[in-house]
This record gives sequence, C-alpha cells and structure tokens, in this order.
Amino acid sequence: MDAAAAVSVPSDEQLAALEQLCVEFAVIAGRFIRDERPDRLGVAQTKSTDTDVVTVMDRRSEELLHRLIIEARPDDGILGEEGADVTGTSGLTWVIDPIDGTVNYLYEIPAYAVSVAVVVGDPSREGAWRPVAGAISDPSLRLVHHARHGAGAWTRPEEEGDATPPRRLTVSSEHRLGRSLLATGFGYAADVRARQAEVLTRVLPLVRDIRRIGSAALDLVRVADGSVDAYAESGINAWDLAAGWIVVEEAGGVVVGRDGGAPGKALTVAAGPALATQVAPLFTTEPA
Repeated sequence: MDAAAAVSVPSDEQLAALEQLCVEFAVIAGRFIRDERPDRLGVAQTKSTDTDVVTVMDRRSEELLHRLIIEARPDDGILGEEGADVTGTSGLTWVIDPIDGTVNYLYEIPAYAVSVAVVVGDPSREGAWRPVAGAISDPSLRLVHHARHGAGAWTRPEEEGDATPPRRLTVSSEHRLGRSLLATGFGYAADVRARQAEVLTRVLPLVRDIRRIGSAALDLVRVADGSVDAYAESGINAWDLAAGWIVVEEAGGVVVGRDGGAPGKALTVAAGPALATQVAPLFTTEPA
C-alpha cells in the first residue's frame, strides 16, 4: 500500500462532506434500481462469460451516478463497473458499482446493493489506492451503511426523516476459526469456479459454516456488523471492494490480500484482526 500511503488524505471536514455525498448518491441510485425496476427485466449484455450479466438497470444506474458525481465534483475521477470511466485532476476517484449482485437483482432475490466510494491513489492498480469514504445502499432493507476515515462505520435508514438513530457497526469478536461463519463468493468462469469449490472442500471442515450471498458489498457489510465473522473471495474488483473496505476498517476489522498485502483479485479477506490471520492462509493456494 506504499503508493496509496504517499497520497495525502483529505481533511476531516472534506471527508465528512465526501461521506455525505457517498450516502446521498448511493441512496438515490438504490431507490432508483428498486423503484424503477421493469416488470420484465432481461439480460442486456454478458461480459466475461455467459453467466456474467449486465442489465439495462446496471447501465442506467451507472449513468445516474455519473451525472450526480460530475455535477457535485467535476474535478474528480470516476471508475465504474460498466466502464464509462472519467480521468480526474483532484487526486480523488469515485469507485462505483451501480448494482452489486446483478444476478440476484435479475432473479428478484433481495440481496443486491449500490456501492459508492471515494479513494486516493490509482484504483486501476492493485496496491496503489485506498478508500477514504464510502457508502453501500441496501435497497431491499431500505438501509445505507457508510464510513469515512477515522469516524467509525454506521448503518441508518435510507429515509432522512426516519427517527431511528444511526447504529455504529463493530466486527465480530470471534477469534476461533472453528466457530467462525465465513462468507464467500464465486467467479463466473467455469474453471475458476471449479478451483474455488476445491478450496472450499478444504476450508468447510475447519469453520462453523459458509454463506454465499451473491454480493461482495453486502458480504463486507455483514463482516462490519458482525453478522458473519469473516469474508474471503478471489477475483473481485475495485468497485466490488472499495466502499466495503472502508466500512469494515472503520468497524474495527482488517481487509487484506495474500500474505497480508493489498486486497484485490488474487484474494480479499475481511475479518477481525485475529481471525483474518487464520483465514487468509486457507485461500493462498487458490490460483488467481
């Protein structure tokens, strides 16, 4: 993370404003994909494989987020899952996933999210960036989870008028591998899935159980709020990870990759510090 560490972090006042924008934009896009979902939603495009799908709502949600960001922060960069990237001049980049959990969304399974983060460094290069503020909208539960550097991680209702107070998030205190509930996910290519399944045949006997939710952003939120003890997956991208990373860290957890390095495609592990050091080695034999 040396390259990212060399980039100055905005002041707390600036971070607070960025966090608020992350929340605002994630909630707007989350409401949009929930409330404007067509009755018949089909696959608009496939990406890496026939199972890696894009819907028209992925595109429309990313277009909406682009408009919101450019209007509020015209000098910032944008990196998004659907590829309409913007090069900025401010040193800050918005890393966005317009629908994380697209297959769930396509099948009307209520486990999908909108992920919006602001990062310093270059998010196109692993190990060269880190998030400083982020928000994850869970439209199905009408919640938004958010954090900024040094200010804790929080969950609150998406409606600003809701009197329910924000709830501070804290990772699980479980440190015993054999009693840990582990979240994970799978890639889209058949050979990658086969390797991931083989790894799980070794991991499953060592943990309490495994959960596969289908949204990396929501997996990371569940680590942050302690509803799962750890998360490990290979093959995820910056937009899958960025907002959840800052939320987990501000909830007292760690997010690491192979050999304790930066998280990314080879491996991303999120957990409390004591558990992360036990989980990460279980996945280090998995090919990238």
